[in-house]
Amino acid sequence: MNGHAESNEPSKVIVQRGLYFDEIEVGTVYRHAPGRTVTESDNVSFTTMTMNTQSLHLDAHWSASQPFGQPLVNSMFTLATLVGASVAQLTQGTIVANLGFDTVKFPHPLYHGDTLYSESEILEKRASASRPGQGIVTVRHIGRNQEGTVVAECVRHVMLWESAAAPKGAS
Repeated sequence: MNGHAESNEPSKVIVQRGLYFDEIEVGTVYRHAPGRTVTESDNVSFTTMTMNTQSLHLDAHWSASQPFGQPLVNSMFTLATLVGASVAQLTQGTIVANLGFDTVKFPHPLYHGDTLYSESEILEKRASASRPGQGIVTVRHIGRNQEGTVVAECVRHVMLWESAAAPKGAS
């Protein structure tokens, strides 16, 4: 017998979470999975939900006459998906706050049917001077389409808990 015959409790439980400040290493690159194929429905829903009436996202006929020849995926959807793809691996349950972005770039459009692949590189980290038990991490998020072309890049600052100071039972 393994000692668990009369118990319905598992012998080990692992809760998915991001990384604590003290687990983050500068220079590490995280490749996030899965990729996200973007549909026309995703783009139209996000665009209208956020009150963005830009024809470049909503009007296929008009967009066909523009330089890219087709509707573009809303860049704010691209940014949100790029950052969102990193959550499970980096910040799920370990974040205190998203502090902001230094740069956001969209060097190439994302189109309906493209798949966004995301990665994050840790650029810097430092302990918070004003919030003991927390630290600030600078992350570069890069999004590429299925051909490897960079479609989005941003540099972001996020505050994370140190493992010893994190609230217990949260995530």
